Amino acid sequence: MDIKKTPKKLNVKEKYRLMTRDLAWEPSYRDEKEIYPYVDYEGIKVHDWSKWEDPFRLTMDAYWKYQAEKERKYYAIIDAHAQNNGHLNVTDARYLTAIKLFLQGISPAEYSSHRGFARVGREFAGVGPQVACQMQSIDEIRHAQTQVHAMSNYNKFYNGFKDFASQRDRIWYNSVPRSFFDDAMSAGPFEFLIAIGFSFEYVLTNLLFVPFMSGAAYNGDMATCTFGFSAQSDEARHMTLGLECIKFMLEQDPDNIPIVQKWIDKWFWRGCRLLTLVAAMMDYMLPKRVMSWREAWNIYGVENGNALFRDLARYGIKPPMHWDDVEKSIDHTSHQIMLGLYQWKFGTAFHSWTPTASDIEWLKEKYPTTFEKYYLPRWEYAIAQKEAGGEYNNFGLPKLCQVCQLPTLFTEPDDPTQLCHRETDYEGEKYHFCSDGCQHVFEQEPEKYVQAWLPMTAMMQEPLKGDLAAWMEWVSLEPTAAGEYASSEDKANFEKWRKQVSTD
Repeated sequence: MDIKKTPKKLNVKEKYRLMTRDLAWEPSYRDEKEIYPYVDYEGIKVHDWSKWEDPFRLTMDAYWKYQAEKERKYYAIIDAHAQNNGHLNVTDARYLTAIKLFLQGISPAEYSSHRGFARVGREFAGVGPQVACQMQSIDEIRHAQTQVHAMSNYNKFYNGFKDFASQRDRIWYNSVPRSFFDDAMSAGPFEFLIAIGFSFEYVLTNLLFVPFMSGAAYNGDMATCTFGFSAQSDEARHMTLGLECIKFMLEQDPDNIPIVQKWIDKWFWRGCRLLTLVAAMMDYMLPKRVMSWREAWNIYGVENGNALFRDLARYGIKPPMHWDDVEKSIDHTSHQIMLGLYQWKFGTAFHSWTPTASDIEWLKEKYPTTFEKYYLPRWEYAIAQKEAGGEYNNFGLPKLCQVCQLPTLFTEPDDPTQLCHRETDYEGEKYHFCSDGCQHVFEQEPEKYVQAWLPMTAMMQEPLKGDLAAWMEWVSLEPTAAGEYASSEDKANFEKWRKQVSTD
């Protein structure tokens, strides 16, 4: 009598393989190099695509159910926020400066990431990274959409929100995140994964999302806080994917090590320059602060970064080239960029202000060796001008760095009294940089960065020809969205509405 054999139950890994990896096929009438032409051109050698490990092993069925549940909870909260006049629950309208900066700079960057992962997923020959990139591409467009939805309620009441998409492409400070993501999207597929999947998602994302979402909660903005925590659960997967990406490349062939090291050096520096705007948000734009930029860097940069590079040392990877310069800049960065934003406040789609007495005491405490010595005198000068009925404005056009596209307002790493300025001649033209890091990035790929679109240069060309009013119209910048917070329409309306609510 035959004994019935019970089919072996598949474990999680085997079931995942059947539902993802085994859906792939071998090409029969086209050569693989024709189908995936970009796999080889960066110099990365891959011998076995099956070695790619997906840390979360999500199938599409499980992924959609997981995300749908988050969506239901998320939209219930932002609907309640809108119906209950949640915009009046924030500390005060100064807080909205941080929200405007995020919407103009980061939300379009999420959409760029969506496009980038969709592209590179098609360019990889292995089904493992194809599936991983597909899921991250969907994550990124979801992040962009939920962020726009969460902040759209503020557009009904406050200035500076409605034209964020065009301002991302044209206004000067938004060219910083734009150039970062355009740089990544115009790279090859492996470099893109280092730029976004590793450098931005793994090394730098906590410096953006954790302080920003904590700041939203601390300042009474539950809608923004909710989209942040909804996105952060995806970011945990993205960080793990970024680490898997770099380990996969390093384990495939020793010839990949110097290429990966070069990319780590480049994208660490580019990411830190991008986060300069986040430093200003943390130290100056939040009425109620959670932590300083220095404290955030110590936790998410120094502690996490050192642990990461100790782990990668066994592959022969070293800490990024300009790590020490970043460390030296941390106690200066937020003050330098905020002073710049304040003096060009007539050309920003958000309001600026001088620090209050309590702000100054907090900054003294958090930056005991730098703020009072180097930056308080400059703020006191701006305050004195304002009290005398003047304006602390700089109508000169700033010189922009050819790589990061920030104004060249940073100081030498070892001397905060001297502006740092570097320049390089290339094919008869002179190019300017804010730092050794940006100059190094340029000199590795000058053909790429000579093509950079610089907003200040564009202002002097056709059709604007230096006309400030025409420029403001071109970038969709209404006068009510810019300038000093104290005299702004946003401040007046917020105080009027808050008073009405409290007296009803």
